[in-house]
Amino acid sequence: MSFIKKEIKKNTFGVIVGNRDVFPTKLAKEGREEIIQVLDELNFNYVILTENDTEFGVVETYMDAKKCAKLFQDNKDIIDGILIVLPNFGDEKGVADTIKLSGLNVPVLVQASSDEIGKMGRAHRRDAFCGKISVCGVLHQYGIPYTLTEQHTCPIKSELFKSELRKFDKICKVVKSMKNARFGQIGTRPNAFDTVRYSEKLLQYYGITIEPIDLSEIFGRIDKLEQEDPRINKKIEYIKSYTSTDVFPEDGLLKLAKLAVIVEEWVEEKELDGFAFQCWPSIQDNFGVVPCAVMSIFSEGLIPAACEVDIAGLVGMYILEAATETPSAILDWNNNYGENPNKMVLFHCSNLPKSFFKDTEMTIHPIISDQKGGEVSFGAIQGRIKSEPCTLLRIETDDLSGQIKGIIAEGNYTEDQLDTFGGFGVIEIPELQNLLKKVCKGGFAHHVAASLNKAGDIISEALTTYLGWNIEFHNKNL
Repeated sequence: MSFIKKEIKKNTFGVIVGNRDVFPTKLAKEGREEIIQVLDELNFNYVILTENDTEFGVVETYMDAKKCAKLFQDNKDIIDGILIVLPNFGDEKGVADTIKLSGLNVPVLVQASSDEIGKMGRAHRRDAFCGKISVCGVLHQYGIPYTLTEQHTCPIKSELFKSELRKFDKICKVVKSMKNARFGQIGTRPNAFDTVRYSEKLLQYYGITIEPIDLSEIFGRIDKLEQEDPRINKKIEYIKSYTSTDVFPEDGLLKLAKLAVIVEEWVEEKELDGFAFQCWPSIQDNFGVVPCAVMSIFSEGLIPAACEVDIAGLVGMYILEAATETPSAILDWNNNYGENPNKMVLFHCSNLPKSFFKDTEMTIHPIISDQKGGEVSFGAIQGRIKSEPCTLLRIETDDLSGQIKGIIAEGNYTEDQLDTFGGFGVIEIPELQNLLKKVCKGGFAHHVAASLNKAGDIISEALTTYLGWNIEFHNKNL
């Protein structure tokens, strides 16, 4: 591949197996063996005490906690989350002290094993149901945030807990992705769009860095490209293979290829996780192309690219990508769909990644060409969005309250008839009219990031519990 594609890395969990000696210790020993089996089965990396470190490799006493904390400290650069496993009641002080002494600031999942009705005698009764409440109470006292399983107890080897581990894995990925994230800003926002203004200082407070570059610098770098630069022809061939078109205008294709070379060079130079682009009107007036196809290709490669210099929208795209490990897009909350109060049209004009579409073609820009002519507007990606489940996320930096806020909604793209242009789809969302009121009353932009996956629970937990953002999940319980 001649474009950047981000590598997806496996998470590593630090594992604490709790024990309390007035309960059957053999259950703690078996629990440690079971969690290792499950993590191996799911192909997760992990750091855990050995049976030579403490009795059975579990944590109960303060000395056990010190040993486990030291192990976590020694591996702090690779541990992305902590698993607390309670095969019996567990010792809340040992668990909490381990995390406190380790100094780690990563997501924590608390599991408690289920008792069986036929095994409630002294030899087999776990009481992890009660122990989990005790552990969580002390974690709360210590100021350590944590995540709960959907059901209060679940067996370690159950499919239910395996599903919880996969979900927690994604929560860790979202949290990790936002620490020290680096985004590029190419150009300034279109003058007409006050809606996409944002606070760079608020983002930096949460560890998110913005690297700006003026469009003139991009054009200047393009002018300095040697005509024989082999990267240009590679980009031309890649763009031709990316999606179909009725015609590739030679001049427009060459400009897209040169733009792709320079943007990729800059992304690598600045080690960026994504970028937002001033996609109109300067690039048409001064360079003679729309950047949509180039942005689509980057987003498809998991380097999200937002249009109209919507940095806050880009943050939403990046979060969705981290939560699903699939491409994300940015769209307009755009049209009603007839008289149906729970359906609307999501649209852009468009730079959506091609995996969003049933079928695509590269064309002149359907809107800009009307204003400026087709000769300066080649490179838009048009098509209908697949009928898939969808998560929508809008992030804002709220300067008035000094916080980052957001709204999440889940819905489904439909097969409802629609004859229009750009990148588009009809989506159905429960209580849509209430959602739109929240968007308007909350001062959210007319853009929204989208993923063709359900990921609302993951994102809500990651952003509220571990980042402290003010996030509303519109239809969590609908």
